[in-house]
Amino acid sequence: MSADPPQRAVEVRRSARRRRTVSAYREGDRTVVLIPARMSEAEERRWVGVMLDKLAAQENKRTLGDAELTARAERLSEQYFGSRARPRSVRWVTNQNTRWGSCTPAEGSIRLSHRLQGMPEYVVDYVLLHELAHLLVPGHGPRFWELLEAYPRTERARGYLEGIVAAERLPTVPAARGE
Repeated sequence: MSADPPQRAVEVRRSARRRRTVSAYREGDRTVVLIPARMSEAEERRWVGVMLDKLAAQENKRTLGDAELTARAERLSEQYFGSRARPRSVRWVTNQNTRWGSCTPAEGSIRLSHRLQGMPEYVVDYVLLHELAHLLVPGHGPRFWELLEAYPRTERARGYLEGIVAAERLPTVPAARGE
């Protein structure tokens, strides 16, 4: 049984330049919906509902369950580590807000932060491989990093995650009027 996702604040931005299109995206802990300025309040309410449903559907498609996450870890271990990394459990957790994943080699358990859900697949794969590598090499020494060199998107995924961390540190800037 899964808990309902937390409710996000919704910010509606009206634009005089926008004529017909409506769009929405996630920005931190809120959802931003962009609509034409001429739209009525009733149309706004209807479109906000449509766009929230659309975003939720997109996110649900991208979210792997624990079983899929375990299968993915097994495939990655086979592909990059010759099936030598064998986790006993792989699961999403909601109590990791300062790290992307963790591994307890003695138990063979891997936990990934729920914050990775919805990120590009290559980023989730990198974090899974990082934690799988810890089943083979506990620390972050040269042998550990040699294992991760086999994954061709290591640098790209690390850059993506560094960008997320940097963006979280930026001050929020109020939106310009008319956007």
